[in-house]
Amino acid sequence: MNLDRKLQILADAAKYDASCASSGAAKKDSRGGKGVGSTGGAGICHSYTPDGRCISLLKVLLTNVCLYDCHYCINRRSSNVQRALFTPDEVVKLTLDFYKRNYIEGLFLSSGIVRSADYTMELVIEVARRLREEHHFRGYIHLKTIPEASPELIEKAGRYADRISINIELPTQASLDRFAPEKNLANTQGAMGGIRTRIDEVADARKEFRQIQNRPRVKPPTFATSQSTQMIVGADDSSDSVVLGRADELYRDYKLKRVYYSGFSPIPEPSVILPLKAPPLIREHRLYQADWLLRFYGFDVKELLPKENPNLDLEIDPKLSWAIRNRQFFPVDINRAPQEMLWRIPGIGVRNVSRILAARRYVNLKLTDLLRMRVSLKKVLPFIIAADHTPSFGLLESDQLRTQFLAKPKQLELDFSAPAPTNADQIITLNGQL
Repeated sequence: MNLDRKLQILADAAKYDASCASSGAAKKDSRGGKGVGSTGGAGICHSYTPDGRCISLLKVLLTNVCLYDCHYCINRRSSNVQRALFTPDEVVKLTLDFYKRNYIEGLFLSSGIVRSADYTMELVIEVARRLREEHHFRGYIHLKTIPEASPELIEKAGRYADRISINIELPTQASLDRFAPEKNLANTQGAMGGIRTRIDEVADARKEFRQIQNRPRVKPPTFATSQSTQMIVGADDSSDSVVLGRADELYRDYKLKRVYYSGFSPIPEPSVILPLKAPPLIREHRLYQADWLLRFYGFDVKELLPKENPNLDLEIDPKLSWAIRNRQFFPVDINRAPQEMLWRIPGIGVRNVSRILAARRYVNLKLTDLLRMRVSLKKVLPFIIAADHTPSFGLLESDQLRTQFLAKPKQLELDFSAPAPTNADQIITLNGQL
């Protein structure tokens, strides 16, 4: 099989992995020495860095041959797909060629499990080693590691990668037992714990190294700066509270940089135990919004998803949903409320909270001041008190409060270019009645 065909197969096989962002990479470049490439510190496949640059990663599998039979995976052992296998030299050649043509700024490399976890991990590491040591590649490298691989190999992978990650896939062991019987949640978390310990050790060592005044001419220890993971949403029956609860645990216990949520996508020749339909895309979006609230706004999972509501509201965002359920905390005086309460006002983000705190030291803020900050007044007006605004308590207590934030229904359009139906039973009006 030629290299072009391998690339076509293995790039397509890698598209289901969402955890390929390069944010958090240590900045480095090739100035002052030999080498090729640099990392800008942030970016994702076909996305943008904070300075507006669009950067891309070569995102491929080393092989889609796999010993595991995960029901949700198109590359599972029992799947009838065309298989391919890169050699380390081929991945190195592709990475360097694409980089020199300015197609990419880094590599995201994952793999199916071939022969054994350790054997596969050695091949993945060999790609990164050759790029770093033989070709002095200083671009971004993200390696997907295998929890069943030996700790020594995972640590070795971290020496060459800017980020390493292990996909947890499903939030509970019960779901893994049903959909991915070869995977074990305890093994995955154990590997994550080892990576976190090593990241912390290297960070402390580098900090001490920088504080030495007459430090020797040796390089400080290196290791990946962060780790991430991915959870599949909609393949099993786990509620949003279970998914976010697992994510919150991973953030707290293992200091993950990101948890990515990937909506289950039906695959060719699916397993009979998989759902027939993909979950609504908006569910994935709401999980990301809730994840952001957990990480940056001081919310916890039980606040966002109480026992009586284990799934996120798909019609409104999680912060607005929380505010409507907890109206006793509103309205909030933006000129007097503490930062923690300002964070909880729907429509006001962390950056604008900082602006409000800075500005109110000198003036009493009015609605025009919020407009200058580009705050959506329609969203915040029922929940705030400003120098020139007090909301209607009748509206805040009204059962219609949620309704005013729902998307307005759209008029459907008739397609006059379509051929007329020949069967009277197929004639359906816009309201769905015959």
